[in-house]
Parts: sequence; C-alpha cells; structure tokens
Amino acid sequence: MSRIGKKPIEIPSGVKVSLSPEYVITVQGKLGELHQKIDPAVKVNISNSTIKLEVDNPEDKDLHAKHGLYRSLIKNMVDGVSEGFTLQQEIVGVGYKVAVTGQLLEFSLGYSHSLFLELPPEVKAEVITERGKNPILTLKSHDKQLLGMVARKIRSFRPPEPYKGKGIRFVGEVLRRKAGKSASSK
Repeated sequence: MSRIGKKPIEIPSGVKVSLSPEYVITVQGKLGELHQKIDPAVKVNISNSTIKLEVDNPEDKDLHAKHGLYRSLIKNMVDGVSEGFTLQQEIVGVGYKVAVTGQLLEFSLGYSHSLFLELPPEVKAEVITERGKNPILTLKSHDKQLLGMVARKIRSFRPPEPYKGKGIRFVGEVLRRKAGKSASSK
C-alpha cells in the first residue's frame, strides 16, 4: 500500500466532505467548493473528523499509484477550502512590470507590446511594487491545481534566462546561472 495513501486526512471544523454514488468527492468550506472524480477501485471512508482511503488490491501498481494520488488531491482540496493557497512570483528585469485591474493582468516584459491575461474567477491577484525592488505578483486561490496552472502560464510569458536571471520566477526559486562569454585574448 502507498505510504502517503495510508495516512488519514483530518477534516477541520467548518469543512463538509461528501461522496456521491458517481464517485465524485465534494469538499465545501468557507473559501469555496471543490469537486474531484475518483476511481471506484479506491474506497473512501468518511467519518466525522477523518477521511481514509483504501484499495481493493494493494499489489496492483496502478491502484498503488492512485491510492497516494487521490489522498493528495483530497488533502489539497480540504486545505484549500479551509485555508487557501498562495503563490508569489517575482518579475526580474529592467522595465519589467505588471498591473492588476480586477481579473485582468497586464504585463510589460520587454516585448514591443503588452501581454494580457484574464484570470479565472477563483484566482485573486495583487502586486507589490517598491522603489528599487522587483515587482512581486501574489496569486491566491482555494484550488491548488488551478493556481499552479495560472502561475505556470504567467511564467511562460518570459521564463528566467540563465545568464542575467531576467524573467518571471517564483519567490525563493534558485536559478542555475551560466558564466556567459569571456573576452578573447590574443
């Protein structure tokens, strides 16, 4: 059996978890509601304060992988509707900036034109700009998967390059830097 899949999931107060006959698990909390379809071979036991997952045949490699996967997905759903998730991205580069207008992000990243991104309604964004420092874009949501996809899309506009480190990167991310060209000696 999966080591991760065996761990029970604690349900915090204010969170409701239900399983439909179509094997769709629903988690409701103060920040929103999330749904996830699961494999019928993975049994979900919901008690008052815990969720446990079990599989019929622990020797099956496919079920073994799904056991841990669904446990992680459900745990992220429970954490998301109770506390939420936050991702921060740093925009590094001279003249690189981002502006937030409601659910629309406008990026100025050294191209001849501005880039725009419409955020899903579940994701909220804010920008912190201080003089002499790089702008920091903070994304918040109760859906961890959606938050990761939006952050990845934003990063794809201008991935960090290895020579000067310019681009969009996650706060705390360590980049491998390259030396670049050296002057030729005659």
